Amino acid sequence: MNALKQAIMSRGKAIGTDIIKVDMFLNHRIDTALLAEMGNEFARRFKDDRVDTILTIEASGIAVAVTVAQALGNVPIVFAKKGETRNVNGEMYTAKVYSFTHQKENTIRVCREYLNPESRVLIIDDFLANGEAVQGLISLCRQAGAEVVGVGICVEKGYQPGGKRLREAGLHVESLAIVDAVEDGKIILREDD
Repeated sequence: MNALKQAIMSRGKAIGTDIIKVDMFLNHRIDTALLAEMGNEFARRFKDDRVDTILTIEASGIAVAVTVAQALGNVPIVFAKKGETRNVNGEMYTAKVYSFTHQKENTIRVCREYLNPESRVLIIDDFLANGEAVQGLISLCRQAGAEVVGVGICVEKGYQPGGKRLREAGLHVESLAIVDAVEDGKIILREDD
């Protein structure tokens, strides 16, 4: 997606050889016009999949999930929580997820009443590196008997194994931008296939 790629190249920053900092428009300070375009693009790419639920993980995936949900006709969003809360009652689906960004393991959880065997789930997340977050979200869907119809990723680190593993597992993965490398402080984006 050209608008996202332009934002990465003009406003993104490379830190070392593995960190792509895009928090100035994607996941700390949010460029709402860009997110709306991204939501429309994800909706276009998954329009034939009969999505009835979007699943993401707090907190960075929520903003883009909202734009995708609106573009798909206002389907509901469920977000996996990373911590226990006193106001959540009942049974939960849980999965352990290691965060590449935060360098720690979290237990993510979703109330059982929000995912069910009839759900046709589109997973949305801001970044894909090793695929731990997406694998955790897939685990929640499997526990519920829900069908994962696709995975939408804003920025994929193509030099890390997450995307390859998901595609090899037969999942429909759509990434709006794929970074092939970070070299000498420069972000190298993949050309469109």
